[in-house]
Amino acid sequence: MKQQTFSLNTRGKGLYEFTHEIDTFLRESSVDMGLINIFIKHTSASLTIQENADPSAKADMLEFLERLVPEHQSWHTHTAEGPDDTTSHLKSCLTQTSLSIPISNGRLNIGTWQGIYLWEHRNHSHTRKIVFTILS
Repeated sequence: MKQQTFSLNTRGKGLYEFTHEIDTFLRESSVDMGLINIFIKHTSASLTIQENADPSAKADMLEFLERLVPEHQSWHTHTAEGPDDTTSHLKSCLTQTSLSIPISNGRLNIGTWQGIYLWEHRNHSHTRKIVFTILS
């Protein structure tokens, strides 16, 4: 088993692809076959596997989640860190905090157009910690 914590800086709401960083970790680990678990250590950001070729797919996903969980609602009480406080936690619970992906021939066994993303739900920049764990 191998594990590494990775930091990713965000610039506010958006999808930040980090597939390359996982591939680098896999190459350095020399694991041929197994499973990698990817876990984000935050409650206001999440993880997803999504389309990485057409930018309009990302734009649609971002717009959908904004419409599903809008800021500035009268019923929000958890707003100590701003109007994105409640909404960022709600978005995180609707999405994923961990992913498990097969490793085959030393590489992520994902589809051609799939990428791995951190989904930042906060309005402002953050440094996010992500833990990669290889089970082989």
